[in-house]
Amino acid sequence: RCAPCRRLFPYTARSPSSGELPIAARLAAHYKLPHLDTGLLYRAVAASAINKGIDFQDERECALLATHVELSEFDERELRGAGVGAAASVVASLGAVRRALFELQRKFAHQEGGAVLDGRDIGTVIAPDADVKLWVDASVEERARRRFAELSGMGEAVTEHGVLEQLKERDARDAARKDAPMKPADDAIWMDTTRTNPDQTLEKAIEIVEERRGAPKPVAKKMARKAVENKPKT
Repeated sequence: RCAPCRRLFPYTARSPSSGELPIAARLAAHYKLPHLDTGLLYRAVAASAINKGIDFQDERECALLATHVELSEFDERELRGAGVGAAASVVASLGAVRRALFELQRKFAHQEGGAVLDGRDIGTVIAPDADVKLWVDASVEERARRRFAELSGMGEAVTEHGVLEQLKERDARDAARKDAPMKPADDAIWMDTTRTNPDQTLEKAIEIVEERRGAPKPVAKKMARKAVENKPKT
């Protein structure tokens, strides 16, 4: 079909971009589809727990917070901070919290016209029937470098080594959790962005999507290149 896929769910694993819009957000903008960064939901729950003095390892209380989470009530800059991020990694490992946020994510994913979501369990749990699944990755060292640059740019006092250790800890926790462990869907397309810049990553993602929509590989490649070359200037 000429219209965007009925359900388009790029699945990004580990926030490989820094300093520019993440690949899922840029892909959503290209296809004019709504986008949800599901990680912000867990960050919002963590921020609520911190603000209310609730132990973010308290599964029952955090699950109650999750049932009333509203992203519009938060400053995204606060949610992107290192402290909230560390707490969110723990909150996200709580089964009751994940269950509380499940329907919200499913409803967003299955809205009329399609949507783009990114998170660590989108292709396996939230939208296993997605038309397109991308597992976007990079080496942990490169992800640490990008995250360090992002946090430093926000004025946070962090070290690259500290960020690296935090990422390793989070990866281990997410992969080992009982509910919705982090892993690529069997039919996800793996994208290693360790040595690619944001434009190159976007171009490859569009190429993959267009191929899934039926375009021959040379045509899909040409369409993707043209889309990136003609992107709006910021």
